[in-house]
Amino acid sequence: MDSNEHEPAEGAAPPPPRVPGIAGLSAPYRVVTALTLGVIAMAACTHLALVFLHVAPSNTLSKQHAETIDWWVYPEFEQNWKLFAPNPLQQNIAVEVRAEFRADYGELVTTPWRDLSAEDGRAIRHSLLPSHTRQNELRRAWDFYTGSHDEDNKPNGERGQLSEEYLRRIALYRLVPELRDGTILRIQLRSATTAVPAPKWSTETTDTQTYYRELPWWTV
Repeated sequence: MDSNEHEPAEGAAPPPPRVPGIAGLSAPYRVVTALTLGVIAMAACTHLALVFLHVAPSNTLSKQHAETIDWWVYPEFEQNWKLFAPNPLQQNIAVEVRAEFRADYGELVTTPWRDLSAEDGRAIRHSLLPSHTRQNELRRAWDFYTGSHDEDNKPNGERGQLSEEYLRRIALYRLVPELRDGTILRIQLRSATTAVPAPKWSTETTDTQTYYRELPWWTV
């Protein structure tokens, strides 16, 4: 076969360059791309509108659609203004978890307590682009749980069950990769609360002992 069979004839104009971007796609692909971008834009606008209504002062629209707004915002997208609180937190609260699992060889094993908050702290420390999830997900989940339960870990409102499921889901997400060689049966969480010591120049006396709040075992 002649090696020059598919080469353009001498002096023939080169093929036109391909148009960059969406305009360079065929008609069916342009339609699919436009529809996809439209759906993404609509979803983003809807999300921003619902979050705005959640944080905005109470008004007719937010009252009328309160159930829909709460369904979308809680618990993943909850917003608050604690950054501007007049009484900032003066405690370090660490969330820890342990699991009871059956190993592949049949033995029932209970893991040591694992400090999830410390892991999040190490993940964001010295990071130029710290993860928003690592900073807030676990902390807000624990606040959500304690805000919807009494001191005996009994729910005090309709969102109590939701807060338990959310916290359990986060813990399992962290545990499963580490316990692949077995089946997780139960998990238990607890908080370790330690007061921030007073500055050296202060005459205030602070109890810096760590206090624990253990939750009941949850069956997976």
